[in-house]
Amino acid sequence: MKNKVKLLREGRHWSQGDLANALGVSRQTVISIEKERYNPSLALAFSIASLFDCPIEAIFVPESKKKGDGLL
Repeated sequence: MKNKVKLLREGRHWSQGDLANALGVSRQTVISIEKERYNPSLALAFSIASLFDCPIEAIFVPESKKKGDGLL
């Protein structure tokens, strides 16, 4: 899932460790989210959105659906 976590974090001049501490997760979790290797749980996504005071959909954007994937 595409996301804007790194941009938001850098906009506040926070390190990955600062964000991890604020969210109660490991720095490795923040790195994985920023590199789009890990999709956060819904609870963590809500925490991130709350921390940056924006809606989840302003931070996380699903990958575009592939043609013929059977999803609506």
